[in-house]
Amino acid sequence: MTTGIRSAAAIAVAIAAGAATLAASAEERRSLAPLLDQQLEGDRAAVASEERVGTLSDETREMLLQYRNYLAETRSLELYSDQLAAQVESQEAEIVLVKQQLVEIEATARDVLPLMQKMLDTLDRFVELDMPFQLEERRKRVAGLRDAMGRADVTVSEKYRRILEAYQIETDYGRTLEAWQGELGEAGGVRTVRFLRVGRVALLYQTLDGEETGYWEAAGGRWVVDDSYRSAVRHGFAIADKSHAPDLLSAPVPAPVGGAS
Repeated sequence: MTTGIRSAAAIAVAIAAGAATLAASAEERRSLAPLLDQQLEGDRAAVASEERVGTLSDETREMLLQYRNYLAETRSLELYSDQLAAQVESQEAEIVLVKQQLVEIEATARDVLPLMQKMLDTLDRFVELDMPFQLEERRKRVAGLRDAMGRADVTVSEKYRRILEAYQIETDYGRTLEAWQGELGEAGGVRTVRFLRVGRVALLYQTLDGEETGYWEAAGGRWVVDDSYRSAVRHGFAIADKSHAPDLLSAPVPAPVGGAS
């Protein structure tokens, strides 16, 4: 009987202790709830912060990339600007040089133009005093030069070149043999003949039928009939026509004029 009472008491005590423990656990849970909530809130905040940091990190990388691109573009623009500055400096120097050259050209033109006019006048007189061969062509050349001298659209260098070219043509006449057909005589006495020019040594003619031969007498400024050169003139025609090899020709050569003693 006593043993049963003790057992019952022990059980009661255990039950009371368990109840007290459960009561204590519930109380503890109630006291820890705010802490747990704070922990969860902190964890959420940490996650949100990490997300913001990740977002900021991406933005930072993008901004850094843009910054580097801007630096590269700025450097490229600086190099381009330096090149343009060098080109502008070179062009300015060239402009100064061109202006100096223009001044020199103007000064040269003032000196050269009178000289060219004198050369042209000399050429004109020479053609008129020379043997009368190809006069129409030579006079036309001189007239063309005079026209060019008065034209503003023809440069000084081009005018000078043309005058020198005309001088060269006149010089070449003295080294060539030429034959051509033309008119000889005046008014009612005009005849068609064939002329032969032997350099500037002699100018001869022969009628187309070969019956009359003559030459230009420079001293008297006239044509002289002299059939003794008939054979020589025919030979000269053959050489000029390239039907015969170059050979010696007989031609009337004016005697040299002696100087005053």
